[in-house]
Amino acid sequence: MAWLDERTDPRVDFGWLATFTYEGRRIPLMDRQRGIRKPAGMDAALAIRTTFTPPNQLPPYNDEIGADGLQRYKYRGTDPDHPENVALRRAMEQRLPLIWFVGVASGLYEPIYPVYVIGEEQAELQFALAVDEGQRFITPGTPMDDTTRRYVERITRARLHQRVFRMQVLLAYTDSCAICRLKHPTLLDAAHIIGDAEEGEPVVPNGMSMCKIHHAAFDQNLLGVSPDLTVAINRDLMEEVDGPMLKHGLQEMHGIRLHVPTSRAQRPDPERLAARYETFLAG
Repeated sequence: MAWLDERTDPRVDFGWLATFTYEGRRIPLMDRQRGIRKPAGMDAALAIRTTFTPPNQLPPYNDEIGADGLQRYKYRGTDPDHPENVALRRAMEQRLPLIWFVGVASGLYEPIYPVYVIGEEQAELQFALAVDEGQRFITPGTPMDDTTRRYVERITRARLHQRVFRMQVLLAYTDSCAICRLKHPTLLDAAHIIGDAEEGEPVVPNGMSMCKIHHAAFDQNLLGVSPDLTVAINRDLMEEVDGPMLKHGLQEMHGIRLHVPTSRAQRPDPERLAARYETFLAG
């Protein structure tokens, strides 16, 4: 994990992950064929993997948050004693941290770590995961009040779902703002068209890459995007007089066309844009 911390690109592929060495021994961190990685000589799993999901499909983990707000990870097959499932069970018993490689494009992965296996549900053929240190102290499946459950789920979405969603959106927009074309990934967000609170799905057509100022303006309905991909600025804001950020960063964006991915499947969904644009107009 310390080796992963030092990477210059947040996204990784199998070729690069295969170069990891420990005490002179090469140990690929991911398996090309298997979802659960247990290197030879280890008795517990080291990493798990979820493959890439195309833009218009929900990721396989999307409906895998339990009633307790914790993330689930499915068995390999249906046999609890399959060697890969046994390797994950041992990681749970030994309280070992795992790396979760989640596909964000074909052959590219976002590493999520440390992740812990904190429970097993054999009837459902799955394990319960903690994607945050605080979640390690929760007993999966136990009753909890709504406030606690929402808090646990919010952590799961922030640590896993939103990180993967952001990475997929930024990849689709080639790491640039769809409005001003700023190309500094650390200053870019994945803006939801239909937000989490309205049960917006974490799929690329429900997102747009925006720099932080344009994302904030979009969320506050000071900036809107019409279904024909035209940017609009709030009328009152257009009449204000302020510094260069207002003039060049917002007012001059009024009427421009959104810069969208070359792939039609990754472009903003017109129906979602229409619904959100109505909210902008009402504001």
